[in-house]
Amino acid sequence: MRINAAILLSLALAACATTPEPAPAPQPVAAAKPAEAPKPAPQCFNGDTGSFAAAGTVAEVSGVKVECKLTSDGKGASWQSAK
Repeated sequence: MRINAAILLSLALAACATTPEPAPAPQPVAAAKPAEAPKPAPQCFNGDTGSFAAAGTVAEVSGVKVECKLTSDGKGASWQSAK
C-alpha cells in the first residue's frame, strides 16, 4: 500500500514538473492611426432654448441681448453683451 502511495505521489510530482510553459503570445501589429476628424467650430450654449449657437450669433438670453464671440485664443466661445 505504501508503494502505491509513493508511486502515485511521484507520478503526480513528475506530471506537475514537466508541464510545458505556454509560448509567448505574438506582439500585436500596430494599427495605422485613423485620420483625425476636424474639430467642430466653437459654440455657445443657450440655456433658454437648450441649444448651441454658432460664434457670431446674436440672441436674447434671460432677457439680455448677447452675442456669441470667440475667446481670445480662438479655441472656444462665450456669450458677451451685444452692442
